[in-house]
Amino acid sequence: MRSRVEILALASAFASLCLCAPVWGAKPPREPDGYFVGAYHSPVPMTLRGAGVVDTAQAHALWLKHQIFVDVLPQPPKPAGLPPGTIFRQKPRYDIPGSIWLPDTGYGQLAGKMQFYFEDGLQKATHGDKARTLVFYCLKDCWMSWNAARRAMRLGYDHVVWYRDGSDGWAGAQFPLQINREAPGR
Repeated sequence: MRSRVEILALASAFASLCLCAPVWGAKPPREPDGYFVGAYHSPVPMTLRGAGVVDTAQAHALWLKHQIFVDVLPQPPKPAGLPPGTIFRQKPRYDIPGSIWLPDTGYGQLAGKMQFYFEDGLQKATHGDKARTLVFYCLKDCWMSWNAARRAMRLGYDHVVWYRDGSDGWAGAQFPLQINREAPGR
């Protein structure tokens, strides 16, 4: 016979599993009409109208062809309330080698300065050629890459690709990662 503590521990473990496990048969969300604003790290749709959507093997093939990869994962802010003189070291961003990192450009709404930063970053990466292939990513189940890819299409880029699994999928396939720094000019 199990003790009360063992039963509570098992019940707690089961409840945690249920809260974290995917709902069997749950359908991915549908594409919103505009940009997504909400819980940015949550299940994403399978599609992005007007863009190509690739899995990890397809993303790797594009990487081998030297296409432009754009990481839009936000840069974590400095924690509030640090005592004066505290040294804050930013956590490094490991992403797909050769990527440009345009942090904070995948939100549903961008301030004018961030919109310009995004447009300028893409223009510099493509040398003004809107026919170049752009592969957008962040993490798995990250709406920010979906928003950024949609935003690039609205800016007139013709070959936009969305890599849904992002650097998480890349790392899971044991492809190389590198520490990246954000694009200058922000």
